[in-house]
Amino acid sequence: MRVVSGKYRGKKLKEFKLESTKPTLDRVKESIFNLIQFDVIDAVVLDLFSGTGGLGIEAISRGARRTVLVDINPEAIKIIKENLKGIEGDFVIKHMDYLDYLRGDNDKYDIVLLDPPYNTDFGVKAIDFIIKNDRLNQGGIIIFETSEEKEFEFDYDGYKIIKKKYGKVAVYKIEKE
Repeated sequence: MRVVSGKYRGKKLKEFKLESTKPTLDRVKESIFNLIQFDVIDAVVLDLFSGTGGLGIEAISRGARRTVLVDINPEAIKIIKENLKGIEGDFVIKHMDYLDYLRGDNDKYDIVLLDPPYNTDFGVKAIDFIIKNDRLNQGGIIIFETSEEKEFEFDYDGYKIIKKKYGKVAVYKIEKE
């Protein structure tokens, strides 16, 4: 696993093996960032379910103004800290449950990156919370990575939704119009 593009392109990222954690493949990460490439520069980014920090670090590398990385797993937090060594930028790491973080945070984001464990409904709950509590700036984007086997029907007024498939991975781009 590595940083695909930007200031830290090529930087290797440490991984760890846990049943509930699956790092985003480099080719999927590149495809995700191709979907939002013009939106990342100077963006305020939330990487919920951060895992190894790969998506948040990619955002930092591509010029995000501020990045928040959240994960409940202590092993993930340790790996995120290691992966952020040598990286400059405005970022913060939060060791907490995703809903606790969302409930306690009133910030608005330009980009929210969601890569929850596939066998849960955490991503859908996070999306519902973010949209119902108006946590996206105008033109803000939620990227939701999940298994291509699962089908989700999102219907939010004022949001444009696009689904892309990359092998066994599905990526939803939910954009506030």
